[in-house]
Amino acid sequence: MTVDLTKSERETLKAIYRHSKGGVEAHTGVLAETLGVSPGTVTATVKRLADRGLIDHRPYHGVSFTESGRTESVALIRRHRIVERFLSDMLGYAWNEADALAPSFEHDLPDEVVERLYVALSRPETCPHGFPIPQLGQAELPELPRLYDLEPGDEAEVAVPGSTDPEVIGFLETLGVVPDVHVEVREKHPFDGPVVVRVGGYERTLGEKVARLVHVRHVVRKGAA
Repeated sequence: MTVDLTKSERETLKAIYRHSKGGVEAHTGVLAETLGVSPGTVTATVKRLADRGLIDHRPYHGVSFTESGRTESVALIRRHRIVERFLSDMLGYAWNEADALAPSFEHDLPDEVVERLYVALSRPETCPHGFPIPQLGQAELPELPRLYDLEPGDEAEVAVPGSTDPEVIGFLETLGVVPDVHVEVREKHPFDGPVVVRVGGYERTLGEKVARLVHVRHVVRKGAA
């Protein structure tokens, strides 16, 4: 891991990864909103990252990763997700609280400590939100499909981003649609209609917009061997 990056530079790298999937360039205005800082602050941070060879920045266009920058950003996401797991599994924080707390100290931990936490946690496969923890040296994260991408009869396990609106998280919890839970799609109404899923022995209905906020992994398609 690059040792001379500041906390703000590391958080910016993670934000760039989040907003530059599928070859799309991340824009400084969007990064500023995500990070809760001014566009000028983001521009200055982006320039420093570009000077380090971690990103390419085209003024008035956007930001994209170099090969080393993408690997670095995935390593930072790995660190974040391991610390989240520690906060959740060992300290008892709720899965949606761990995401907010992790950045307050994750950047201060030596790499060796992070890896010892990973081992002490029995090498977890996912963070408390249900997203995969990348391996050391991994340069890309798998893009998880959305719940709304599934069809009737499909089954999967739920993952919910930490950036999800707290009111939406509260609603999902009342339905039992929380990270790692198993769901089966029972119905999917046409023309962007709602989705009916079976979870915990009950059938629950999610509107199209909410179903697009929920990710899924380990998808088993209807009729698959």
